[in-house]
Amino acid sequence: MARTTRGNGLLEPLLAYLRARKANALIPPSLRSGIILDIGCGTYPYFLAHTSFTRKFAIDRIALPQTASETLQIESYSLDLNHEPRLPFAAGYFNVITMLAVIEHLNPTNMAFLFKETFRTLKPGGRVILTTPAIWSNGILKGLSRINFISKEEIDEHVYAYTLPIIGWYFGQAGFTMDKIHFGYFESFLNMWAYAEK
Repeated sequence: MARTTRGNGLLEPLLAYLRARKANALIPPSLRSGIILDIGCGTYPYFLAHTSFTRKFAIDRIALPQTASETLQIESYSLDLNHEPRLPFAAGYFNVITMLAVIEHLNPTNMAFLFKETFRTLKPGGRVILTTPAIWSNGILKGLSRINFISKEEIDEHVYAYTLPIIGWYFGQAGFTMDKIHFGYFESFLNMWAYAEK
């Protein structure tokens, strides 16, 4: 797929590749025979196109075009998580749930409920994985968007910048235990990754 995000940006293909590589590295091979949900997959589901699972599900405000869903074998759902953070799936349905460069776009008041929903819909032994910009990269991202290095449309929609302790708190509120939460930085400390196991 040629496009990786809405808008334009010279670095967007590289950033999509780096996010997908980080997420794929955090998924154990034992979980790949199951089902994955990518929350906030975007119009161009780069990560789902570059990961291997038995079944793939996607959620975004706008459902994927039918051709993309059929070609990539992705079951796509349209859902605005800023207004309704409830996931339309049964408890214990997914082996892996990803939120890559997503939480910074969502209303913080709904975040605790969304994390609880990921815990509810995750199978025992499953994993939630997320990436988000580090709080100190906000100014850099805005500057890069102004010179068309990254998508201005995406950056303009950022509503909140997170820290790893805040992400850990959300995981804890959702029901994940602290010994099963892991996190760190990538892309020269400009982005953060985190995952929690159920």
